[in-house]
Amino acid sequence: MDCAELHETKIHGSIAFPYSVYHGRIPEWIHSFPLHWHEGFELIYCEGGSIRTALWGQAYTLRAGDLLVILPHAVHSIERDGPAEGEYYNIIFHPSIFKGAGGDPCYDKYVLPFVNGERTMDCFHPADSDFCRAVMPCVLSMVDHRRESYSTYELMVKSNLFQLLYHMTRYSVPAAGGDRCLHLSYGKLKNALYYIQNCYDREVSIQEAAGRCGFSESYFMKLFKDFTGMSFNAYLVDYRLELAAKQLSETDYKVIDVAENCGFHNHSYFTRAFQKKYQKTPLAYRKAARSARE
Repeated sequence: MDCAELHETKIHGSIAFPYSVYHGRIPEWIHSFPLHWHEGFELIYCEGGSIRTALWGQAYTLRAGDLLVILPHAVHSIERDGPAEGEYYNIIFHPSIFKGAGGDPCYDKYVLPFVNGERTMDCFHPADSDFCRAVMPCVLSMVDHRRESYSTYELMVKSNLFQLLYHMTRYSVPAAGGDRCLHLSYGKLKNALYYIQNCYDREVSIQEAAGRCGFSESYFMKLFKDFTGMSFNAYLVDYRLELAAKQLSETDYKVIDVAENCGFHNHSYFTRAFQKKYQKTPLAYRKAARSARE
């Protein structure tokens, strides 16, 4: 049964050149991109309108020209900013793109500290910030040439990425002990997200989720809300609704079967919760999704 992958293992680009640029529009193309993490670096550049993002439990609203820098292993999400629409680009690249053949002291000195959580930096950079002004020529170049494949394209991409890494290093600081401990605790919460991913269509309990993370229930509930911005039960419902929306748009299952598949055993509650999240009944959502593809 389809489910949202929390730990994204997809190779962006190719094995030889792990780099990609994706163009997104919310809600025209996608309603949201739920919590997930991956091994690579990511930039989210808002080109127009506004979008809401979350990174390590902290919410940010990106408007035209703003930039979010996401370091490896950081848990993040993208969603609609209330009634607003937003257009954005994801630039995703694996740390290995910076690594030369054999031993590479520059990789060890400048890249590994980000990968290992030893260095960090402010993630949100408004359009008028010094960091944005410094890196925006690189960002816009990568966006403008994202579809080109001429022979020197890889050289241009690498030159932009090394420029970006240079500025990231300039604006970075050693990770504080408290931040590293908090991220370690948040990292343990990934076990709760895996639990939901694997058991969403069955009974899911806070007690079981807390136990899988090694926390007491009270500490788990507080940390989970800080981490995701919502309670564990609210996150579970939202995750199930995301899956239901996917099944409604991509399958011919009856609405009642979609509800059951996604862990909703009360059909009336499913309809109310779905309409509250998507401002449409399940049937209306399916019709709109199919019309958009035609």
